[in-house]
Amino acid sequence: MTLDATVPPTNPPANHLAGATSAYLLQHAHQPVQWYPWGEAALSRARREDKPILLSIGYAACHWCHVMARESFDDPAPAALMNEGFINIKVDREERPDLDQLYQLTHQLLRRGGGGWPLTVFLSPQGVPFYSGTYFPATAQAEQPAFRDVLGSVSLVWRDKRAALAQQDQALLAALDQRRPRADGALLDAAVRDQACQALTSAYDADHGGFGGAPKFPHPTDLAFLLRRGRDEGDAQALDMALTSLRKMAEGGLYDQIGGGFFRYSTDARWRIPHFEKMLYDNGVLLALYAEAWAHTGEALFARVVDHTVAWVLREMTSPEGGFYASLAADDRRGREGHFYVWQPEAIRLALTPNEWDVCAAHWGLVDPAGFEGRDWHLHIARSAEALSRTLDRPVQMVTDLIESARHKLLTERDKRDRPLRDEKQLTGWIALMITGLARACAACQQPDWLTLARRALGFLRAERWQDGQLLALPGQPAFLDDHAFVLEALLAVYAVDPQPEDRAWALDVAEVMVRQFEDPVQGGFFFTRHDAPALIHRQKIGLDAATPSGNGTAALALQQLGRLTNEVRWFAAAERCVLVFAGAVRDDPASHTRLLQAALSA
Repeated sequence: MTLDATVPPTNPPANHLAGATSAYLLQHAHQPVQWYPWGEAALSRARREDKPILLSIGYAACHWCHVMARESFDDPAPAALMNEGFINIKVDREERPDLDQLYQLTHQLLRRGGGGWPLTVFLSPQGVPFYSGTYFPATAQAEQPAFRDVLGSVSLVWRDKRAALAQQDQALLAALDQRRPRADGALLDAAVRDQACQALTSAYDADHGGFGGAPKFPHPTDLAFLLRRGRDEGDAQALDMALTSLRKMAEGGLYDQIGGGFFRYSTDARWRIPHFEKMLYDNGVLLALYAEAWAHTGEALFARVVDHTVAWVLREMTSPEGGFYASLAADDRRGREGHFYVWQPEAIRLALTPNEWDVCAAHWGLVDPAGFEGRDWHLHIARSAEALSRTLDRPVQMVTDLIESARHKLLTERDKRDRPLRDEKQLTGWIALMITGLARACAACQQPDWLTLARRALGFLRAERWQDGQLLALPGQPAFLDDHAFVLEALLAVYAVDPQPEDRAWALDVAEVMVRQFEDPVQGGFFFTRHDAPALIHRQKIGLDAATPSGNGTAALALQQLGRLTNEVRWFAAAERCVLVFAGAVRDDPASHTRLLQAALSA
């Protein structure tokens, strides 16, 4: 059965998305909503008819995006309200990260809270947002208004309060301008690094690892910062926070105990029940991090995570051309969240030998109460092989062998199920993150097959995404800053393991294009969009590490590495300009800028 996320329609096209290449947009192409893709056709119509824009941003693997689509966008009644009062634009955030990042930021300014997906933003015809939210339910729930009520309220505000909205527009644009980083003479030194460590210590969950409560995300850049501080500076507390978090994540349900790879985040503080999306970018960054932890500690748990994650990438995420697919959705084709991954104990018992069942029922928590919606079991390491060895009075190796034998059987059994939808989009930046992970895993464990996989993906990028001296994010779409920074990082990671002249030459070309097309010639640092990109209401320059590492932080580190490789001062100079323009932001919140902080202290 194909894993393609695009389900062929059974009815004729209903809107303007039918010609899209995005699997996510095609999922909405036959709804009664008159969706447009982002572009001049929709924007000019909004200006001509003086209608507000309803902008909906999501992605193919997003569970709540699918829920809102089923509840509201598939329903002719709210669709009619949308078509009557708004120009409706649907955006795949993976294709247009510039739009997603911009409107996530404006949502945070408007609502003074975090964002997410689906992101629902109401804009003036000029593209300035005046109201926003994330998922709106079909019927009111607790503090969430019903989507139809939101449509009605926004329409009234647009009709009756235009003067107030114009004032709000100006205030929002001024707030965006104030957030743009500017060099202020701030210096970044070891004291700022200590402040970052203190902030992470304050947020650290000493019981379960990681930071904060539910929902809980992996924060790989923060863990990498702590791991390196512990390893390189002898900070035992930082090292313990990093390694404990990595162990707890690997033992929990955030990690796929049967098939390998990490889900996007945990819905609880104990890492037990994930949100069942698997994203390529998460796994690329985490693969590099676990390889680093393995190289430092030699722990079998970390080695197993690296090995099984690479196996998952090869088995489920590698394209015939050598690139990597974007994501696996939380839902299967029938809209069942997590169905592919959860179990009933009897199904597992029937698939295993009595000896395997005796060990694995305790190991994976099948003797404990159901954890997923009170009725299904999502596997996690409830009792380690070492603990079971003592309890059962069996050699550790025997217990480990029984677990591994059972895992293979359950993987075969699971593969018979209706699979989660796969978005087969191949994004340049995300592929580059996985290449870096594979190269660093190869360096840690000396697995030449992993280098072959990385080089094949690099060959795909070179052949398909490097056209006439320009980098593409997708076919026909110019790349963003992060694509350039992550590709440069990947080239240098592969070169460090297997130095080849063509890698060095291409790295120089990518760096040249990145500096020429993205660097701010006045302040320094890099804009997210190219100098010749169509203008939006605000041009962002982003330093924060988020689900993916900061493009500016990655660019600065990679340029420093390229400078050491080539002895060219200009690469160091570009990296220094980048660090200086963000120095004030890093000083104010060092724990959210660990890649830039690392670059500042590596100069």
